[in-house]
Amino acid sequence: MTLSRRKAIALIGGGVVVAAAASTGYSVTRLPQTAALPWAAAGTYSEPRRKALSFALLAPNPHNRQPWKVDLSVENMVTVYVDTDRLLPHTDPFNRQITIGLGCFLEVMRMAAAEDGYRVELTIFPEGEDATQLDQRPVAHARFTPDADKIADPLFAHVLHRRSLKEPFDTSRSVPAQSLASLGAAVTAGTTFGGSILPQDIADLRQLSHEALRIEIETPQTYQESVDLFRIGHREVDANPDGIDFTGPLFETLRLTGLFDRDSALDTSSAAYQAGMDAVYANTDTAMGHLWLVTSDNTRRDQIKAGADWVRVNLAATSLGLGIQPLSQPLQEYPEMAKLYAKIHDQLAPEGGTVQMFARIGYGPTVSPSPRWPLEEKIVQT
Repeated sequence: MTLSRRKAIALIGGGVVVAAAASTGYSVTRLPQTAALPWAAAGTYSEPRRKALSFALLAPNPHNRQPWKVDLSVENMVTVYVDTDRLLPHTDPFNRQITIGLGCFLEVMRMAAAEDGYRVELTIFPEGEDATQLDQRPVAHARFTPDADKIADPLFAHVLHRRSLKEPFDTSRSVPAQSLASLGAAVTAGTTFGGSILPQDIADLRQLSHEALRIEIETPQTYQESVDLFRIGHREVDANPDGIDFTGPLFETLRLTGLFDRDSALDTSSAAYQAGMDAVYANTDTAMGHLWLVTSDNTRRDQIKAGADWVRVNLAATSLGLGIQPLSQPLQEYPEMAKLYAKIHDQLAPEGGTVQMFARIGYGPTVSPSPRWPLEEKIVQT
């Protein structure tokens, strides 16, 4: 995550930046050294399951929690579990978003296997599931079978380039109308795709997502959950390549001068807090279109399907050069968000169903990939 130069200078003062850069030099310019290595390692494994999994762990997931674990002890089988230490009990009390992230993981694994000439047969929640809480039971059994006739998915070519773009979009560039049709065509798992680039819809949904972010940040337990996952500076990111990362010279300077840490982020009177608010609002307020996925029900299987379609829409957006960022706040299921949750469902799913994903689209800068744990950290049994 980055702040614009204007916001950073407003936050810490130009003189502080120059002085800190002069006194700390190399430390200020350091970037994470190991957190991006899984992106380079993807596809370098010879064993088919590991090769597919090396791509799957690059899938989008809430708060970058990377909530997956895999068991490879059965030949030609991958058993996927959720890591229950990586749930988000305040912002995602029923683990719906986490389950969607697992669906993204499974879909990229399936696509990667197809690219390598393997068919993956998925059995979802083979030992049953709890609709209110994920537990230790397997999320999926995935059996790998060689299949020379398996057709590769053209969207797979964009896996290494996909990003969740958490930067302001260029408001001078409109999203072409035909882009929505292309994004909708990527949906194959069973969700219903919706989207709009109409000016009035953009204005309404900008306002709704802005308000939802305000509620999440001003609700103590949900904001604390995010702040606890801040990784500030290259050392923290390399040590824990998950959560919400803040790297680059400006954030290294803020860290080294003591102007940005978890305590200042929680202090609503601090400059760091206000600059952070300005930065996240700059994202919601520059949306140049919105899209969403709806399911008729809200079972765990529906959530897995939503994950599969969500990553496919991400990859389709990448193929078009579009930036995409999920705006999950109004879909969160805690009491303080109840009114906006009802409002967005009335607006985007007026005939019923569950809005599983909601996002903004537009054109923005090129950004680095999010940190990832290496595959070896996610294998619990071989």
